[in-house]
Amino acid sequence: MRQWMIDAFASAAFKGNPACVVEPFEAWPDAGWMQRLAAENNQAETAFLLRTGDPARFGLRWFTPALEVPLCGHATLASAHMLFVELSLAADSVTFDTQSGPLTVRTAGAGYRMDFPAVPPSRIDPPAGLTAALGAEPAEVWAGNFIVAILASEAEVRALSPDLAALKHISAATTQGRGNVAVSALAAPGAGYDVVSRFFAPGSGIPEDPTTGSLHCTLAPLFAEKLGRQRMRFHQAYPGRGGDLVCEAAGERVLLDGAAVTTIEGRLRAAAP
Repeated sequence: MRQWMIDAFASAAFKGNPACVVEPFEAWPDAGWMQRLAAENNQAETAFLLRTGDPARFGLRWFTPALEVPLCGHATLASAHMLFVELSLAADSVTFDTQSGPLTVRTAGAGYRMDFPAVPPSRIDPPAGLTAALGAEPAEVWAGNFIVAILASEAEVRALSPDLAALKHISAATTQGRGNVAVSALAAPGAGYDVVSRFFAPGSGIPEDPTTGSLHCTLAPLFAEKLGRQRMRFHQAYPGRGGDLVCEAAGERVLLDGAAVTTIEGRLRAAAP
């Protein structure tokens, strides 16, 4: 059984967000085994695929080192890249059946286009303690499955060193979600992208996620309204790495464009039970 480490939303190796993708199964392994492998891999997500009667349709599940999650963008992109590049899938698109419904990924030039559900947030009053936990005062606060704090500048976003335990508690209490927080701002002039962000995910067992596709299901509709256009360039500013994607808000869907690079191919000796 093979698995690959693939950098998603990356223009070159060691950028974007790494995900481990396991060779597709004929039947789902035990969930406990999948969780243990994800913890062993110790990446933000490990993706597991299930073959179906359609060679261009697969079941897809995502595990962080701590838990299974209902939606993950970068590991979906990595899974599609594995099928198209490593397993030579002879199709222009692939559909994944997931907890969040069917997700389609198409080849698009040198990269891929993903079709995801939009998850627009609602504006809220700043929760007590959020400014202190972030170390910066938000200009706006929005919430959906997680808190989104809009800061005044890109420099503030990049400079953050938040109290993760406090963020987890505040977000979980505010949203009834896992306890994750996004921060975002309009890009500095001449940056080459429109919006900068970071995503702190202590509630999912990830202190900070390098590049988060599902985050942009929330940011794309939010900033489409702010910027007055549907197509935008986003940069997620994980320190020392960072990732880039282009998003288009399309009503109840968000189209996410990005590239991927395989960095490691390995073979599992601990077979699934």
